[in-house]
Amino acid sequence: MKPRVENPNAAPARRVLVLGGGFAAYRFVRELGTGDYEATLASPRNHFLFTPLLPSTTVGTLEFRSILEPLRGQDTAEFQLAAAAVLDRERKIVSCVSPLDGRKTDLPYDDLLIAVGAVPGTFGIPGVAEHALFLKEIQDARRIRRRVLDCLERASWPGLEREERMRLLTFVVVGGGPTGVEFAAELHDFLMKDLADAYPGIASRARIILLEAGPSLLGAFDRTLADYTSRRFRRARIEVRTQAKVVKVGPEHLDLQEGGAVPFGLLVWATGNAPTAFVKNLSLAKDAQGRLIVGPDLRVKGEEFIYALGDCSVLEGNPLPGTAQVAEQQGLYLAKAFRARAKGKPVPMFTYKNMGMLAYVGGHRAIADLPSVKGSGFFTFLFWRSVYLTKLVSFRNKLLVFFDWFKATFLGRDLSRI
Repeated sequence: MKPRVENPNAAPARRVLVLGGGFAAYRFVRELGTGDYEATLASPRNHFLFTPLLPSTTVGTLEFRSILEPLRGQDTAEFQLAAAAVLDRERKIVSCVSPLDGRKTDLPYDDLLIAVGAVPGTFGIPGVAEHALFLKEIQDARRIRRRVLDCLERASWPGLEREERMRLLTFVVVGGGPTGVEFAAELHDFLMKDLADAYPGIASRARIILLEAGPSLLGAFDRTLADYTSRRFRRARIEVRTQAKVVKVGPEHLDLQEGGAVPFGLLVWATGNAPTAFVKNLSLAKDAQGRLIVGPDLRVKGEEFIYALGDCSVLEGNPLPGTAQVAEQQGLYLAKAFRARAKGKPVPMFTYKNMGMLAYVGGHRAIADLPSVKGSGFFTFLFWRSVYLTKLVSFRNKLLVFFDWFKATFLGRDLSRI
């Protein structure tokens, strides 16, 4: 962080404490500016993760570090590697814990921004937390990548019983939203291209089963695009089962509400969010899902100096989707609002601008649900890649992602088990 030039006659800068390291928090600190505020960014991880491309890392289309940006070294905020634990509103401090060794510290604030995101929702279904893999963090993608290769290696073992081999080669994805769909698409590409050559006679037997509790995939997308995705998946022999509600998960199979068990070698749980432990313990206004209720200025209901944005919050009277673009727009708005307030200018209310949604559906095909255009196919895939390439923050990562795509297309994905 660049040193500030102190003016002994100036009023002390307001202390802004930002909790979280996702789209909302990262965009806020990048746009806040210097001079009027003394900002601290506290997060249990020291990097920002570009989550829209996370499914691509599970199979080696992209490498993990290509979609990470360091949080330390921002010009507008000091960084503290710490997880928020307890909020004391009277003393205006947040007690935090080091993710490295558990040591505790208190971080003071004049204005507090809660942008801690959410954790995967298990809906209280027995066995999900113990036996499913999630897809929220880089560590999750790393586990999935290793498990896929482990299943192929174990299925290749001589003399293995047919039933056990087929279980190991069954990959189940629960959740028909963009994350589940994109992971299933990336996994299919991986199996049909790179793994088919490396595991002849084995990878071709693999099954991908996509379970969705609702009536169709991609419920937030235009119906024609969701139907296009379903048809494409079925042609690719990805088994799509809608109205399929999971009621129990074991180490090797899951049970469905309508009856029947589905064996698996890998289960990826990609449906729903739940509040973090920190948000759960806050005595602030929340909705039925445990999200912090905020007004149009993103202040938490009933609070003057506490704001919430991103997946841990909900706009009262106008709930917005839990997407990266919502969080990013909120972070940008709040940074502009803080700058305007410091200069004594009026602050407008937050308004969300829907920029549309994109999803990769496999085989160099994508769908785009934009306010004015609905598209699908190969040219939409090129558009999908170009949009995400431009939205990556640093030139370094744009270059890394471009070369990762080039390498995966022309040289194949890496199959090392590490």
